[in-house]
Amino acid sequence: MTTETILKSGNGKGSKQAAEQALAALPQPIAAYTPDTSPVRADVNLKDRTLWLCRMPYGGSRMLAAAFCSIGLDTRVTPDEDARTLELGAKYTSGDECYPQRIVLGDYLKLLEDQKLEPRKTAFLLPTANGPCRFGQYVGLLRRVLDELGYQDVEILSFTSADGYAGIGEQAGELIRTAWRAVLVQDILLKLLLMTRPYEIEPGSTDRVYLECLDLMGEIVARQKVPHKERMVALKAGLRRCKDKFAAIPVKKEDRPLIGVVGEIFCRLNTFANNDLIRHIEAQGGECWLAGVGEWVWYTNAEAFRRHREEKRRFRKEWLKTFLTARIMHKDEKALFEDFREVFASRPEPHIQELLEYARPYLPQEGAMGEMVLSTGGAIYLYHQGADGIVDISPFTCMNGIVTEAIYPRVSKDHDSIPIRVFYFDGTNRDLERDVGIFLELARTYKRRKKTAGRGKRSARNVSRAAEPEAHPGYSPTT
Repeated sequence: MTTETILKSGNGKGSKQAAEQALAALPQPIAAYTPDTSPVRADVNLKDRTLWLCRMPYGGSRMLAAAFCSIGLDTRVTPDEDARTLELGAKYTSGDECYPQRIVLGDYLKLLEDQKLEPRKTAFLLPTANGPCRFGQYVGLLRRVLDELGYQDVEILSFTSADGYAGIGEQAGELIRTAWRAVLVQDILLKLLLMTRPYEIEPGSTDRVYLECLDLMGEIVARQKVPHKERMVALKAGLRRCKDKFAAIPVKKEDRPLIGVVGEIFCRLNTFANNDLIRHIEAQGGECWLAGVGEWVWYTNAEAFRRHREEKRRFRKEWLKTFLTARIMHKDEKALFEDFREVFASRPEPHIQELLEYARPYLPQEGAMGEMVLSTGGAIYLYHQGADGIVDISPFTCMNGIVTEAIYPRVSKDHDSIPIRVFYFDGTNRDLERDVGIFLELARTYKRRKKTAGRGKRSARNVSRAAEPEAHPGYSPTT
């Protein structure tokens, strides 16, 4: 069916019927995965294999591995990344792939090439995503490289953001809730780490407590055949012990600039990928507020709701599943964060709808996708929470980073000229000390200017944590 046939006037103003016919003639997109159409092959017995997870971040992967262990799967986290990781990753990529792809590929190949794992007893976990990010191509590339190297017997466990990462096979119902709780636990522990470590009197004491807490909480998450209610009681008790451990760390009082950290999820959470940028900021006198893993999970849930609305499937079976999932997620989040209300009073986690509404004047959810929206909304949210500067961590050539870098000058101008800096990483050495030092000086200047003007934490309009918020809650986040 040609354009000339449909649009006889030649000016693009054909009838509605002609437009519908033209759309019907276009190739149909591949349907998103669901729990019933998971890319996990039904004939793969993962119980006979060791499932490996890459680090994003280390603590988060530890907790997620524990969640898989809770359903009887032998699950482990890949060893520390090093130069060998980048060597193998670069050997089997062309240079067009993004930096996280090289790291993930290198980590998994290192297990096969150097540790000589048995392919028939090995499986790799690698989620995927719909949308513009190259992340959606990771699984295909990994499968191709493994096959070319003779590792056809290695299995890949994958699921997609298109369905809120629900497509994980027959054990989805048992695993999803435990995995979500594991994500929340990791976000809580990471927040405690970053709020405490810059002020520790004894260097290394906070890291030691953090690792102890990962061991403690990992054991609770990994328990098998435990009812959800009983596991929640154990998780809350374990987190209270962790809170006491962090509170017992001797700290000093310092007035440090607060730096919000956003950006591409792998690069900002994987310390090897970002050359431990947060430690560099802490070493030069800053404190970091890092966006956690839970933010992305909430975003996939919001995207599912958006698709239901656009496809006019509200109040149908698929919508009801998403709705109930969101209600359960919120219930667990509220329960686990309850005992940290006072500790995190100055570091409240945003609701996903807040981030989407803050980003709307710059990158509306309906027209943009993924981390570029979250990073933009997150930067503005952190501004309202009193941050003195925003750091965006992204891989070099990452489209999300490039788009947000183009948006940030306007965001900064609209919000008191708060300093915002994108740090790109590609595995090459760079003078982080100089770049961080310059940025922190800008943040300190901004912090002094705020005090002089009598401005501190800005109060943001409250957004209800309903399971499915309205598309337009009725307020503008711009200043």
